[in-house]
Formats: sequence, C-alpha cells, structure tokens
Amino acid sequence: MATLAKTPTIESERRDVLSGTPRAHAIDRWIFVFMALWFIAITLTGFIPDSIMKVGMVKAGLRPPFPIVLHMHAIVMGSFLLVLLAQTWLMATGKRAYHMQLGLLGYALAAVLVVVGLVLVPTMYGQVWNGAHFGPPEVREMLQKQLPVVDDIALLQYRIGLLFPLFLIIAFRARGRNAGMHKRMMFLATAMATPAAFDRITWLPTTMPASPVGPDLYVMLAVAPMFLWDVIRNRSVHPAYVIWLAVNIPFAIAVHGLWDTPWWHEMAPRIMGVA
Repeated sequence: MATLAKTPTIESERRDVLSGTPRAHAIDRWIFVFMALWFIAITLTGFIPDSIMKVGMVKAGLRPPFPIVLHMHAIVMGSFLLVLLAQTWLMATGKRAYHMQLGLLGYALAAVLVVVGLVLVPTMYGQVWNGAHFGPPEVREMLQKQLPVVDDIALLQYRIGLLFPLFLIIAFRARGRNAGMHKRMMFLATAMATPAAFDRITWLPTTMPASPVGPDLYVMLAVAPMFLWDVIRNRSVHPAYVIWLAVNIPFAIAVHGLWDTPWWHEMAPRIMGVA
C-alpha cells in the first residue's frame, strides 16, 4: 500500500518537471498576447503610410475618393484585432468568464468582416477597372498598367475570403472543448489577411507582382513566433498547424497556377462583374 501511495506523487512531480520552468509557464500565458500585438504592429506598419499616401492621391485627383465600404472594412478589421488582443489578455490574466462573454462580440465582428470583405473586393476592383477604361487620359494610362496586377491580387483576396472564415469556423467550433485548437486557429485564421499589410510595407523585399511567393512567405513569418514556441515548448507540431497547411496548400497551388495567365486576366473582370 505504501508503494501505491507514493506512485501518484512521483508521477505528479515528473509531470511538473516536464511541464517547464516558471519562465516557460509565463510565456505560455503571454505568447498569444504577444501574437495579437504582433499582428496589430504589422497592420499599422503597412496601412498607416499607405493610407496617408492614398489620401494625398485623392486630394490630387489621381484616384477617386475612398468608398464607404473601405472605411467600414478598416473599422471592423481594427475592432476585430483589438478584440483579439483583449481576449488574449483576459485569458493571460485568468479572467476566463469575461473572455467567454467578449467572444460573442468576436463572433459578430468576424461575420461582419466577411460580409464587408465580399463587398469591398469587387468595389475596389471596379474603381480601378472603370478608371482604366473611362477615366481622364493620364489616370487611364496609369491604371491600365496596374489592371493586370489588380487581377492577380484578386486571387489572393479570394483565397483570404474563403480561408479566413473557414479557419474561424474551425476555431469557433473548438471553443469550450479544445482550447488549444481554438486559440491557435484564431491566429492562423487572422494570419491569412496579413499579406494586405505586408505588401504595403515598401521597405520589405517582395516577389510581387511577378509572383505570390512573397505573400505566402510573409504569412509564415506572421505565425512564426507562435509556431516556434509551440515546437520548442511541446517538442511536437500541434494539429492546428497540420490542418492549416493541409487546407492552404491546394489553394496556394491554384493561386500560383493561375497567376498572370491570359485565362485569368480574361476571367477576373467577368467574375468581378465589370466586363
């Protein structure tokens, strides 16, 4: 009986040793807060200078005013990122009940973000297409050179529009029953939208517009801190990353296969409803 009484204690101590140091436990709590701040930093670094530049172009008459749906997208995406930060902070500080309540707002913002995105992509494409065909001569010439690039960017936007909500659905379904899958998939879903910010950071090297390899690599960079800590901490790859890659790879192959092909340049205006 004495041996049996000691066994659970020994096993418990062994689990405690394997679970890591106090520093590791602290990183476990705060790595997702860092990831939320990292995503916000990427977004602000890309969009603030780009927005200032485009506002100047609007004032100079070199591009039409921003449509309302673009302002809506900026507000909803910014709110979504701030809620993501708040959610991670609440869990890091042990306020799980508040985290669950705020999650309802996250659901609503995610749904609105998808709907707004579906309206935004053809709206912005239509602005470029109309300007390239019916704008003033100087604007028309500039936009006609950009139109093939906008065709190809639409491929990336379609991929985001499909995979962002798909990964969010996986995250939401795991909520409450698989916390590890839920929190990782929330960030893996959000990472799908980061190429829009990375492509606006002009001092970063890029393969655009010749190839979509750059945006793919920057998505990997966005999730790298979380992934590397997971591998170092657990000495294994979490199933969330396996699912994420398995879904992503076919879409990446499709995007690379269609990129800058005559067929796609012919189809893109039709799909956008402007041809």
